[in-house]
Amino acid sequence: MIIDMPETTTTAVDKRLVRLRDEGGAVALGRVLTLIVVADADDVEMAVDAANDASREHPCRVIVLAAAGGPDDEPRLDAQIRVGGDAGASEVVILRTSGPLQDEPDSVVMPLLLPDAPIVVWWPREAPEVPSADRVGRMAQRRVTDSIMSADPEAMIRRLAQNYAEGDTDLAWARVTLWRGLLAAALEQPPYEPVTGVVVEGEKGHTSLDLLAAWLGARLHCPARIVHHEGAKAITKVTLERKAGTIVLDRPDGRIVTIRQTGAPDRRIALPIRKLDEALIEELRRLDPDEIFEEVLTKGLPLLDAGAQAETVSA
Repeated sequence: MIIDMPETTTTAVDKRLVRLRDEGGAVALGRVLTLIVVADADDVEMAVDAANDASREHPCRVIVLAAAGGPDDEPRLDAQIRVGGDAGASEVVILRTSGPLQDEPDSVVMPLLLPDAPIVVWWPREAPEVPSADRVGRMAQRRVTDSIMSADPEAMIRRLAQNYAEGDTDLAWARVTLWRGLLAAALEQPPYEPVTGVVVEGEKGHTSLDLLAAWLGARLHCPARIVHHEGAKAITKVTLERKAGTIVLDRPDGRIVTIRQTGAPDRRIALPIRKLDEALIEELRRLDPDEIFEEVLTKGLPLLDAGAQAETVSA
């Protein structure tokens, strides 16, 4: 069910939500959090689709904030409520603001927040310089960015590192979780030798490469290098160098990773590139600060950059 409410107020939107529940038009589920999405107008449907998928594991109220006009326009709020089959396991409220309302996003969303429920803010593309100082970001326990979707991904992830605060996270980190598990499992196999070097290969601008290389370099106390390949998609290969030989995780097709280790037979494991909704679902599983991500962002990335170990290889 989709209900359009042009030229309205947040108080009227809240009353309509209450009436929908009282009339039985929406299933009364226990909402575990409020997810605020601050999106560009062109990204609203993409963000709503991902949030709807995530809501099936994390029932929530989704509030989408999008600019509908310029800051000099007359103040206006157009709202749309989606419930039932159009909202996954959540209830979606899309708020399009014009004029001075764009300067007070926290005041716009405040009446629609679920009482006594955690708040998560997600910027699907560009994020504030300091997410924790943003007017909406200050309200949240978790602030989710997506550096890969920004105009300059590598600059954005380093800006986030400089301005990190507890509760910050980036979807590029969620996209390397399965890689981290496979690499940790591979290193638990004999021979138990220290790693002398790391090479992470893949797509330029895909900041998961930067985070994975920074994590490996910091954790294994060895030099890490990034190799960008033109035409590559996401992470394509990780090589761990040791005296007795190398461990190579190779995923050229973005679907199957082949693990090659000196003295052991090759193994093939399904490892498809993670979709946006899968990364968002993972980040919503924890609302406490991620200490490992903090270490990678604030310590591992500077070490990686200090080594200046990155190159681009033509296809």
